[in-house]
Amino acid sequence: MGTILYTLGSVFLVSAISLVGAAFLLLREKVLRGMLLYLVSFSSGALLGDVFIHMLPEVAEGGSLAPGLVVVLGGIVFSFIVEKLVHWRHCHLLPEDEQEHEHSHNVGAMSLVGDSIHNFIDGLAIASSFLVSVPVGISTTIAVVFHEIPDEMGNFAVLLHSGYTRKKALLFNFLSALVAVAGALFVLLGNQAFAPLNTYLLPFAAGNLLYIAGTDLIPELHKEQRLRQSFFQLLCMVGGMGAMGLMLLLE
Repeated sequence: MGTILYTLGSVFLVSAISLVGAAFLLLREKVLRGMLLYLVSFSSGALLGDVFIHMLPEVAEGGSLAPGLVVVLGGIVFSFIVEKLVHWRHCHLLPEDEQEHEHSHNVGAMSLVGDSIHNFIDGLAIASSFLVSVPVGISTTIAVVFHEIPDEMGNFAVLLHSGYTRKKALLFNFLSALVAVAGALFVLLGNQAFAPLNTYLLPFAAGNLLYIAGTDLIPELHKEQRLRQSFFQLLCMVGGMGAMGLMLLLE
């Protein structure tokens, strides 16, 4: 019961991050853009730190490192396929002269679909981590929270750009974030029915987090070429890794 309460509390916390967009509307665009870069830096370090400091050592302690690493690769490939499917319609199904108009019209809805899928996988990752131990679950939740902050701010901005009112943008962004609860419940309710799969859930979640850090977050950091900002980005990334290292004190 404790594991269930920790898990549901964590996914509801992550879902509430979707409301952060409203607060950041009060900031000037220049200030907001600068903060986002450092949040993304910290987030990428936290995700990488969670995978290599918490998740993979837990897989190794279970005596299944070699097959576990294969499952990690499976998680990466699965995440790649999901992201491709989300963007496939705009890139291939429409005539070239219609893509730009249709994209601007439907980008908000497509953003919600893609975000819902990623939130479902976040729920899987959090619940899988809590099934291993509470400290591992907490560290994964913290890592997910820090990558959700810039992600949800971006999604909120996309919805506004697509013509949603602020109230509707907040509502739909929050509803898509709640899909993380469905992902967590899928793991918790299937814990007994799919007990043989539990061994593979943690490395699968690790693959997903590696994919997010390596393909969604770190490439954004390379867009900043100035030396001073790049140095502070590096410090934030290392800080994210260090935060995951400090979580070992909870174990």
